Amino acid sequence: MTDFRIGELRVDGADTEARNHSSEEENEDWIKPLIHQSQGAKEFAYCPYSKFRVGAALLAHDGTVFTGCNVENASYNLGLCAERTAIAKAVSGGYRSFKAIAIASDLEDQFISPCGGCRQFMREFGDHWSVYLSKPDGSYKAMTIEDLLPVSFGPEDLKKKRLFTTENGS
Repeated sequence: MTDFRIGELRVDGADTEARNHSSEEENEDWIKPLIHQSQGAKEFAYCPYSKFRVGAALLAHDGTVFTGCNVENASYNLGLCAERTAIAKAVSGGYRSFKAIAIASDLEDQFISPCGGCRQFMREFGDHWSVYLSKPDGSYKAMTIEDLLPVSFGPEDLKKKRLFTTENGS
């Protein structure tokens, strides 16, 4: 069940740690509402150039949901993807750890998949949280960040011992 609040969305029953990403083991009570919220976010997409609408719903561990849509720009490389929009909203609200993200588009014959930049952006916040790639009919494919971006580079890699350092000691 979804509990709508002013300024934020919540998904009841989602305040547990992320589980194995296998759809048979997931409790669908919160997945379908999350996918529905990503489909709703898609309706706000600003995409006058590509006409390709994308929505995302990002679930924090406490059940708070942050939505985002793609926002295009006449200077194409300045556009924002739905996934990055949702994550930026969450981070600006003080969140840094996430349970799942659902992504929606108008593609009927295949599941929407995040671009490479969004995969790396999501990876910044861990590689073991769930990603639900959906179709307009509500069907979905469950994956993890690690599935989408194997052998990835993340914040922890910057802390590893290096062979070379610069003159200023870094």
